Amino acid sequence: MRLAPEGRPFILGAVLVLALLALIDWRWAVIWFPVLLWVVAFFRDPERQGPRGHDLVLAPADGKVVSVREIEEPTFHGGPTNRISIFMNVFDVHVNRYPTAGTVAFRDYHPGRFLHAASEKASTENEQSTVGLATERGKVLVRQIAGLVARRIVTDHAVGTRVEQGARLGMIRFGSRVDVFLPTTTRVMVGVGDRTKAGLTVVAQWT
Repeated sequence: MRLAPEGRPFILGAVLVLALLALIDWRWAVIWFPVLLWVVAFFRDPERQGPRGHDLVLAPADGKVVSVREIEEPTFHGGPTNRISIFMNVFDVHVNRYPTAGTVAFRDYHPGRFLHAASEKASTENEQSTVGLATERGKVLVRQIAGLVARRIVTDHAVGTRVEQGARLGMIRFGSRVDVFLPTTTRVMVGVGDRTKAGLTVVAQWT
């Protein structure tokens, strides 16, 4: 199983705790072992080979669609957009992926609070990192939003970087939300309550 590099210190720490508990009392080690397994699973980074194409917009995150709405996005689009919000619980894969191919044209980081990521207030008040892509079909913005227990957002690429559809964008630790903002001319293919897989699920199509 491929693991995200950000997980190495956490996995090593969990292994060291297991070893220490085993020296003290094997029963404590047995109790801790499921925690170690969860830490390893949290940082999994599976290969994703799904549908690709300039007319498709893929999910940037594994999780549950908690909101689909038309909303103003002033920082990159400068107007109305279709926003799709995907909430990741602590059992979902947390590696995020680019929904389309394009060039990173915008980056922004906003420090903030750590409210429940599925709430609407988290859209403006929580810590977040934003990437805007210039694509062949138009502008696409992806926003990583920290949640209640998330304390670290990783966003990989600088402005000017050419990225491929389905490639790694970054990740968030531990439980959070990812929004994708699209022109209103796109046709949204998912609804509230749907489950998505990053790099696999088609969430919208260009029209």
